[in-house]
Amino acid sequence: MRSKTLASIAVTAGLALAVSACGANTSSGTGGSTTESNAGSGTGAKVGVILPETASSARWEGFDKPLLEAALKAEGLSPDIQNAQGDVQKFSTLADGMINAGVKVLIIATPNSEVGASVAKKAQAQGIQVIDYDRLNTGGSSAYYVSFDNVKVGELQGQGLADAMKDKPQGSQVIEIEGAPTDNNATLFTQGQKKVLQPLYDSGKLKLVQSQPIDNWDNQKGGQVFEQILTSNGGKVDGVVAANDGLAGAVITILKKVGLNGKVPVTGQDATPDGLQAVLRGDQYMTVFKPIKDEAEAAAKLAGALAKGDTAAADALASGSTDDSKGNRKVKSVLLSAQLITKDKVKSVVDAGFVKASDICVADTQAACTELGIK
Repeated sequence: MRSKTLASIAVTAGLALAVSACGANTSSGTGGSTTESNAGSGTGAKVGVILPETASSARWEGFDKPLLEAALKAEGLSPDIQNAQGDVQKFSTLADGMINAGVKVLIIATPNSEVGASVAKKAQAQGIQVIDYDRLNTGGSSAYYVSFDNVKVGELQGQGLADAMKDKPQGSQVIEIEGAPTDNNATLFTQGQKKVLQPLYDSGKLKLVQSQPIDNWDNQKGGQVFEQILTSNGGKVDGVVAANDGLAGAVITILKKVGLNGKVPVTGQDATPDGLQAVLRGDQYMTVFKPIKDEAEAAAKLAGALAKGDTAAADALASGSTDDSKGNRKVKSVLLSAQLITKDKVKSVVDAGFVKASDICVADTQAACTELGIK
């Protein structure tokens, strides 16, 4: 999660508003360069890791990258971790370079399933084991998948919004700003949300105004789309499902513009420092904490077993199973648990070492931090 803010959000009048702190997805600066190779200096088997981008969520550089590097080195492996910056051609080029360099295992978090499936096929043709990391490449051939239970993540988002709106009048209106339609995780998040929210829509307790996926998880686009939907609905909204903290920040920027921030509950995901600040301020109702350290360590242990050719050990680690409906197959999986974080639980994210108090206790949140004992 980068330390600088993301691009500003263009609004309908052509006025560019800077994304507020809650949408910037910053980190404590633990990530490195997004363009240079981070090949480990160890003598162990080479493991290639390709992360997807930095624009929609800064978690990839601020958390996944350093945590994966540390975990892979702890397994005695030599990691080469690079970021495709959302460019599918660059993703393929990076993969080709790693395959030609003779990596034993390739860990991929792809911009979309199509490029992921293509990369996996090329790697496997060279005898290289492939792990889908965080995002399952549907229709692909990777033998292993490490992620969180993403349907459950969506359920946590749905439950958060339902809890926040339980005392609102019958027929209160909800807008959903979802993730990229090419990302299987976004589909799973939506599935989980619907498990909780669809019965409320069906009963008339809540009214769904519109549900709109956002290509490439583009925060700027998400803000524009939300504003368009809000305007077409006469400026009325009582709750917002935002699929991650970046989209939540874009939504909150528009809500601030119309004086509704803090009055309309907004969901999120990733427990980014900016998202947590928004929760502390009351602009965002909740986020989802996914302990990325656990995910990185699980992927590293799996890569360590596969690098040794010990598929029995790998299978024991990946004891779960995920359906790939497009590929009509089941994928051996490590699926981790996530946590719903509301204002009263923000301290637990700090206590877990995921963020520093100094990352979230800034001028306009210091009073809340003091009240909650965050220091």
